[in-house]
Amino acid sequence: MKTNEWWRRAVVYQIYPQSFNDTNNDGIGDLRGIIEKLDYIKSIGVNTLWLTPFFESPLIDNGYDVSDYKKVASDFGTMQDMETLIAEAHQRGLKLIFDLVVNHSSDQHQWFRESKLSRDNKYSDYYIWRDPKPNGAAPSNLGSVFGGSAWRYVKERNQYYLHLFAKEQPDLNWDSKALRYAVYDVMDFWLAKGVDGFRMDSISFLSKNAEFEDVPVEDNKKFGAYYYGTANGPHIHEYLKEMHQVIYSKYPDIMLVGETPHTSMNQAKLYVEPNRQELNMVFQFEHMHVDYGAYGRYSDVTFKMSDLRQSMARWQKTLSWNALYLGNHDQPRLVSRFGDEGRYRVKSAKMLAMIQILQKGTPFIYQGDEIGMTNAHFTALSQYKDLEAHNTAAFLQSEHVSHKQIMTFLARKSRDNARTPMQWEDTVNGGFSSHKPWIEVNTNYAKINVSEATSDENSILAFYRQLIALKLQSQLTIDGDFTLISANDSSVFAYQRQLDGQKLIVLGSFSGKKVRYSLPKEIANANGKLVLSNYQDTPNDLNPTLFLRPYEGVVYLINEQHE
Repeated sequence: MKTNEWWRRAVVYQIYPQSFNDTNNDGIGDLRGIIEKLDYIKSIGVNTLWLTPFFESPLIDNGYDVSDYKKVASDFGTMQDMETLIAEAHQRGLKLIFDLVVNHSSDQHQWFRESKLSRDNKYSDYYIWRDPKPNGAAPSNLGSVFGGSAWRYVKERNQYYLHLFAKEQPDLNWDSKALRYAVYDVMDFWLAKGVDGFRMDSISFLSKNAEFEDVPVEDNKKFGAYYYGTANGPHIHEYLKEMHQVIYSKYPDIMLVGETPHTSMNQAKLYVEPNRQELNMVFQFEHMHVDYGAYGRYSDVTFKMSDLRQSMARWQKTLSWNALYLGNHDQPRLVSRFGDEGRYRVKSAKMLAMIQILQKGTPFIYQGDEIGMTNAHFTALSQYKDLEAHNTAAFLQSEHVSHKQIMTFLARKSRDNARTPMQWEDTVNGGFSSHKPWIEVNTNYAKINVSEATSDENSILAFYRQLIALKLQSQLTIDGDFTLISANDSSVFAYQRQLDGQKLIVLGSFSGKKVRYSLPKEIANANGKLVLSNYQDTPNDLNPTLFLRPYEGVVYLINEQHE
């Protein structure tokens, strides 16, 4: 591993500042709250932090609508607070990466306020403008992520601007060299302050086809699918190579992670192959689609483990390096989605962490997953704060979907499930704040909280600490080859990592019942020793046939070099 490839040994803890820890008791998490919890974060065993946006913003999309990339939003603190956070994190050996949201900005950004005034000012081409059709209609039928048309008319220019997301999030025009270098200037600003890299939001949309034509309509929507002609466009790799050249020439030791919706494996390879000098890894979404339904992500469809296993294994074999995740701020809680949040919450949360973290790649752990936080189970639409949830509910109502079904969809898949406040203690608001939080705390905070987990040596938190220590202790778990085992088993996700005569066998049962599992002959006859289990009495020796209990996860080491 090269000295500047520290990200290959990174275990990342994602923080959603708004919901992490409130120190000034205004109901909103803040940077001081993160500083206050750095020792706790360090104790988990992670070595890198990822902060979602804290920049100045109208908060139409919870900070993913940035109005000033070089200012800290007053709700979160001051620039001095941020500089203190960077210094305190580094003092503890923690790297820090920020969200870089540059597919779009807020419509309150100075760039857009100027751009919409005329067609011939300094910022006129910083955004994507197109003339109306001869009848005055929008340039195409393209729809936005959050529903409705992706085009918005501006009288001053007699043109429409593109917004793949909310109308308050106009898309930046990366075909403009001036815009691109303005973005590089933002990156330089934060890197000069000591930031160690960026998670780049919606990076696969930066380059769009110049001609916007009508596109197919999918998932029972009224407008064309937003990703046709906008994802993985003709100049995306040209722009990322330019960014790499400009930024890495000055900061060669940084980490760049790209969020790449609607990107195939072959397309993703172009982003991450080292010799292409673009990104270190990408967040892909194929395995996040295993439970999509007739209306896309909002559904009551239950995933099949075989689909999840097949997807994750394909990406392991195809990409040189993967970003490993099962949940984040845009997804439901992983134990509610892929495990059993009831009787087997603890067991399934541990098993899922094992299956995720021990694959080849950089693991990303979302705040609260280390204590097994669950979906919120809100019962009223008014409890939801996410723009997407309300727009989706309105769309489904227009499709005559029943209110009961809509609430079921939201309870399962709303992004707010991951955005409820961090549960620290069995006190008012889970110890997050003494003020009413910006979004309600999950009602199970009395049972599920950091204080309770810290006092229990068999807690999910304790298991995460063991698991991360295992991940970081050897080259086998970092660089070992990944091979799927028993690819057709109906209940068990099994794989091995192999390097220099050592094999790590990882088995995870996705069943709520006891299952019989037989190892392939080439593994069954090996002398494997238990390394980790989410049960207390797992056999120390690897047997050819295992009787895995509900959601049991086990890791065995086969040391062939000593046999």
